[in-house]
Amino acid sequence: MTMRTGGLQERIVVREELTARERQVLEAVVRTYVDTAGPVGSLSVTRRWKLGVSAATIRNTMAELESKGYLARPHASAGRVPTDSAYRYFVDRLIRPTPLTNAERDRIEEELDPDAASPIERLVRRTTRALSLISHELGLGLVPSLDSAVLEKIELIRLSSHKALMVATVRNGLVRTVYVDLPLEIPRDTLVTLTVILNERLAGLTFADLRESLPERLRDPGTDSETATELLNIFMESAQSLLDWPEAGGSPVLFGQTSVLASQPEFTSGQRLKSLIELTEHNQLMEGVLSNRSHSGGLRITIGQEHRDEALSSFTLVTAEYHVGGLKGVVGVIGPTRMPYEKVISLVGYTSSLVNDILR
Repeated sequence: MTMRTGGLQERIVVREELTARERQVLEAVVRTYVDTAGPVGSLSVTRRWKLGVSAATIRNTMAELESKGYLARPHASAGRVPTDSAYRYFVDRLIRPTPLTNAERDRIEEELDPDAASPIERLVRRTTRALSLISHELGLGLVPSLDSAVLEKIELIRLSSHKALMVATVRNGLVRTVYVDLPLEIPRDTLVTLTVILNERLAGLTFADLRESLPERLRDPGTDSETATELLNIFMESAQSLLDWPEAGGSPVLFGQTSVLASQPEFTSGQRLKSLIELTEHNQLMEGVLSNRSHSGGLRITIGQEHRDEALSSFTLVTAEYHVGGLKGVVGVIGPTRMPYEKVISLVGYTSSLVNDILR
């Protein structure tokens, strides 16, 4: 699995290289904090991890890690918690991704239902649900934008005397279809004529251009046949459905179940929960983040202050790309920076690969 963990300008700078003992203690603190969600003291590290040194040595090492910016003390008398720099160091240098169990793989495949033909939006929605349920973080996905997609051809297929299928093939292989109800019976040669007209006027244009100019391009049918004129108007209305993605003009950003986060300590406070809900309600922020996110063929992990928007400074985002017909979308999870990174990385990597397989 290829893992790209941050952008050059967004990466948290590792302040100093750590000694072997500092790496051991840092890993122990991160793992303990991920498990317990409470400040970690030297005594708990000594008892839990058996590092072969005294509690005093661990306490001194933790103090060094704090001075280097890897640990922080939330209260004067409390233990320490990892900083964003600690999570970054852990992800880049200490992590050991946990393989998914057979049961987890089966659950993902059951949720995604690879054998069920369905629109891309529905597949991404099922994916966000699966990621939420299994990771206990918030699954999210971005449906690809069709604006830059180029229409290769349109086919009109007669299904019955009063029903036809309009098939739009996008360059690089993506196919969009819509059923068309006809008010009158039409001969096959009329469908052929209309197919020629539609392709002469629409093929080779991007979907963005088509949305702007479709009525103008189909205003004049180029024939004196009233039947052809009426049918062309019907197909023009149907073509609008082909150009809409997501369906019904919805947001391209989809979220899984927020309820899975309710048990996490980070969201027991009203402010933290409110900030999460705001992220799901203000889709423009997440659409901008996901649309401009570079993956270079692997996973992308951004942590806390690495995000350029302050609204995301308490969260970690783990995402991967999927591809359909030359277009790119994103699936992944967002959750608090105290995240079981090893499991989440394996989960997002496997799920995105499965989505790609289904779309192929």
